[in-house]
Amino acid sequence: MLVDDPWPAPRASDPVDLTIDLPGSKSLTNRALILAAIADGPSVVRRALRSRDTTLMARALTSLGAEVDTSGDDWHVTPGRFDAGAEVDCGLAGTVMRFVPPVAALSTGTTTFDGDAHMRNRPIGTVLTSLRDLGVTIDDGDRGSLPFAVVGKGSVPGGKVVIDASMSSQFVSALLLAGARYEQGVEVCHDGKPVPSLPHIEMTIAMLRAHGVEVDDAEANRWAVAPGPVGAVDHVIEPDLSNAAPFLALAAVSGGSVVVRRWPEATTQAGDALRDILTSMGCEVTRVPEGLRVRGTGVLHGVDVDLHDVGELTPAVAALCALADSPSHLRGVAHIRAHETDRISALVTELTSLGADVTEREDGLSLNPAPLHGGVFRTYDDHRMAHAAVILGAGVDGVRVENIGTTGKTFPDFAPFWSGLL
Repeated sequence: MLVDDPWPAPRASDPVDLTIDLPGSKSLTNRALILAAIADGPSVVRRALRSRDTTLMARALTSLGAEVDTSGDDWHVTPGRFDAGAEVDCGLAGTVMRFVPPVAALSTGTTTFDGDAHMRNRPIGTVLTSLRDLGVTIDDGDRGSLPFAVVGKGSVPGGKVVIDASMSSQFVSALLLAGARYEQGVEVCHDGKPVPSLPHIEMTIAMLRAHGVEVDDAEANRWAVAPGPVGAVDHVIEPDLSNAAPFLALAAVSGGSVVVRRWPEATTQAGDALRDILTSMGCEVTRVPEGLRVRGTGVLHGVDVDLHDVGELTPAVAALCALADSPSHLRGVAHIRAHETDRISALVTELTSLGADVTEREDGLSLNPAPLHGGVFRTYDDHRMAHAAVILGAGVDGVRVENIGTTGKTFPDFAPFWSGLL
């Protein structure tokens, strides 16, 4: 559906009272697709997220030789022989750029990787160096970035690698996901600043164990996957809890109520941290039979919070903090400078353009209460920046969002869905 650009974000003029269903988790869908493609039999990924990132993953695995039928809501995956060359378009999907090369190393052909222009700036060198250390031939012109090629030999020796994963937890997950198919398995040891987004590594480990893969994570900063079969397992994908951020924020901003259906009782998703964050900001958060309900109380307080493990929530939380009645400090997220854009710098620039009092920190930002006004909020082709923009638009007249379509990365047709709610 075509929408205006910049898109006028609707204002929440009255308290909302909504119950919504969210699309499935991108993180869970793409991990499930990877494991299904290297499993020892066919399986089904139920309630798969259909978005640009997951479609790119399905196409990448199909090009390698698996069969991924995405025609229905449940995606059927049949592993295949990875015995031909392939071309992989990573788009802006970090999971495709980082998770697929360790699988491509199992093929008997050469797989080339490229993506959108900005992806050439996103870090991948750690994964490529690790694959070389594990016995894989990589052709990247010594750039350590896209474009590059993985020259498959049909098998990978595997073994131990020591890496610095302080830029992205995906470096660890990428190696673990394919590790059981390597001759010696894989042992990944982290040496550096703390690994960000640890819940995503926990998600990877939980899914590997569900497939019968033996994973040793008893020691901090060390993860070992034993060689062996990857069982064929059907997955039911949870709602994307990080995508819940703008919807739950809508309850906070409007002083209304939003229920997200099927919120899991237990999960490894980073978005589950929204329950505590919103409570700290003054919301009432309760579990109800349908899922999770957030009710705004008419006040929105600032917070001092370390978001290191849940950095993807920073844009949405920053938008709420800009609307709060007291100062906020968001810390521990230096790594989000290397996401789809430098999210810290981008947030400071765009929030300031709407009147916010924001100070950029090396690892985050600080905000003080200030009167906001309308204007154009740029997204930098980053879906999380768009989430921040619509939250602000719900509380401030005249906010217009540049490239709202970037939300299609994880939520197709987000703009008409959001407008329909208001």
